[in-house]
Amino acid sequence: MAKAPVPPSSSPRPVTYIPAPSIAALKDDGLATDQCSSFFPVSFRDKLSDDYSFDFVDGFLPSDPAAGVDLFYPPPYYSFWNDLTVESVRKSLKWLRDLLARNGPYDGVMCFSQGCSLIASFCLYHQAETPLQPLPFNAAIFICGGVPFQVLDDLGVDITKEAWEINQKSAKALAEQASTDAILKAGLYRWTSTEGLNTNGDAALDPANVFGLDFTKMPKHLQIKVPTVHIYGNKDPRSTASLQLAQFSDPTLSKMYDHGGGHDVPRKTNVSEDIARLVEWVSWAASVR
Repeated sequence: MAKAPVPPSSSPRPVTYIPAPSIAALKDDGLATDQCSSFFPVSFRDKLSDDYSFDFVDGFLPSDPAAGVDLFYPPPYYSFWNDLTVESVRKSLKWLRDLLARNGPYDGVMCFSQGCSLIASFCLYHQAETPLQPLPFNAAIFICGGVPFQVLDDLGVDITKEAWEINQKSAKALAEQASTDAILKAGLYRWTSTEGLNTNGDAALDPANVFGLDFTKMPKHLQIKVPTVHIYGNKDPRSTASLQLAQFSDPTLSKMYDHGGGHDVPRKTNVSEDIARLVEWVSWAASVR
């Protein structure tokens, strides 16, 4: 049996630990098949024990490339939805449910960008509609992504005009900063967050106004009930969505991590080591519940 990772600030003690953690990794929209593993880079996966296995999952719908993707990767490109509607999300959730039943069980899921939207929607609809049933995975790692406002609206969440405006502004900024022109002109220096918004994770967020969403009035049942990790970059224009999504997790079962970059996963050694430790922590947290 694999040695259990010891959680930070806890004393070493024997724990029951899943000996071979299996993680389904779901990627962004409009990405090529060969690009899937690049958003879950080997730089941090190599720092995990051989007990961990990853299953890289493509979207099921042919799509146009996401901004800047065709500069590096040839087609075909895939997505979980092409038009963001409640109906299209529901269709994707059925596809995901079938995939998990067919290829699982998985100990956890790791997701990037649109993959986060898919998994977050799956978790929240699950809690709203089948709260007495366990999720088909025991942990979730979200990287640079949030939950669609269309889904929150469908679940009865009050979304203010301010929240919609920030959401639209950040989505526009991401499209501009991820574009081929921005890559060619500025490279990694193109990431500049969203103008006028403080997404520094060290700054305390006001639960009554997390970029327009009031979490003091959030329906109590809308909470992700498994251990989670929320990874984002403070230069990512969509970090606002990442920080909002983190509020839907149980604070006693979640960790947040700012990798310091944009809408990507930096390959820096310290970032890779930190992410690997977070994967180990969430695996441990899931195993001792």
